[in-house]
Amino acid sequence: MKRLARFGAPALLALALAVRAAGSTGELTETTLPGVDDLAAARVDYMLKCQGCHHPDGSGNAVNTPPLAGQVARFLHVAGGRAFIARVPGVASTDLDDRRTARVLNYSLYRFDRAHLPADFTPYTAQEIGRLRRAPLRLERAAWR
Repeated sequence: MKRLARFGAPALLALALAVRAAGSTGELTETTLPGVDDLAAARVDYMLKCQGCHHPDGSGNAVNTPPLAGQVARFLHVAGGRAFIARVPGVASTDLDDRRTARVLNYSLYRFDRAHLPADFTPYTAQEIGRLRRAPLRLERAAWR
């Protein structure tokens, strides 16, 4: 984010407009993504805060970043999995506020692993993220996973 900040508001606006235009193909909309009130903002937050490690396609890497694609929503089917997702270091320690963190987390679940979302999935809320990120996982995250 600091690297982008040096280019100023015009660069950030151009990025947001490009993302919004790219999303106009109809594949994802706010109405198809409960818990994502601003799709363009969620995409920008994913690009700025997540894709550096998880990659644009959610593939991650075998060394230190688990994939999101086809995997992340599976955690929602096991005891403690929902909390685990919100407590991993990248989520719990991001400098996004709780609302934006919930939005990008919901976006990521729908975008990269919709097929494994539980039928009764309830989107993360800012209040839930605020509560869970107060107890972040650090080195013990691999054992939890």
